[in-house]
Amino acid sequence: CRSSLLGKPATESFALHPTRHVAFRACLKQTSTRLERCPDPAPARDAISVGEALIAAGFRLIEVPLTSSDAFDAIKRLVRDLGDRAVIGAGTVRTLQDVDMLVAAGGQLMVTPHADTALIRHAASWGLATLPGIMTPTEAFAALDAGASALKIFPAEIIQPGAIRALRTVLGPQVALCPTGGITPDNMADYLTAGASGFGLGGSLYRPGESPGQVEQHARAFVTAWQEWKNATDD
Repeated sequence: CRSSLLGKPATESFALHPTRHVAFRACLKQTSTRLERCPDPAPARDAISVGEALIAAGFRLIEVPLTSSDAFDAIKRLVRDLGDRAVIGAGTVRTLQDVDMLVAAGGQLMVTPHADTALIRHAASWGLATLPGIMTPTEAFAALDAGASALKIFPAEIIQPGAIRALRTVLGPQVALCPTGGITPDNMADYLTAGASGFGLGGSLYRPGESPGQVEQHARAFVTAWQEWKNATDD
C-alpha cells in the first residue's frame, strides 16, 4: 500500500458524493494529517500489517498504487480488515478499467499521477473520492471542473512551496492541495505555511523490506512534525 498523511481541518469543504464520501470527509475532518500510501512493492499478504502500522500512527487514508504486485488483492484485504478504520483506495490509476476494478475491490478513493478528466468523471460517477495529479492552474481547474475532490500536487520535488502559495491564491481556500513526492518531516512546515492541506507519502514512509514497526516509526515522525507546525502556528 502507499500512504499519505493526514490533513488540516479545511477539508470539510470538499464537494463529495453524499453517500460514499461520508467516510472520506469524516477522516479528513477528524485527523491532523492527510493522504496515505502503502509500500509500493509490498505483496498483498503484507498490506494488512503495514496498514495497521499506519493506522496506529494516526493515518486514515491508505492508497495502494497499481504498480504494486497484487494491488487489487491488497485493496480487497485492506477493505475487508481495515475498511471500518480507514478509507482505502488505489493510486497510479490510469484507465477506466482500473477504476471499475477498484470499485469491484471495494475501494473508495482514486489517486492518479495526472489530470485525466475522463478518469475523474468516471470515478466520480461511481461515487469515488478523486485525487488527480496536477502541476499547473490549467490542469487544476480542469480537474476540479471534472469533479476532483482534492488535488495532488505532483511531483513536489520540482514544485516548491512558493508554487503552492501561488496555486492557493488562484484556487482559493476551499480546494485541498496535497503535495506528493519528496516530502519529509523536515520540509513539511514550509509547504503547510504556503497553503498545503495534506501530503502524499511513499518512499519516505515505507521502504521494501522494512518491518511494520519501522513503518509506524516513520509515520509517527510525520505526525509529530505536523503537530509541531500546528502548535507553533496556533501560538
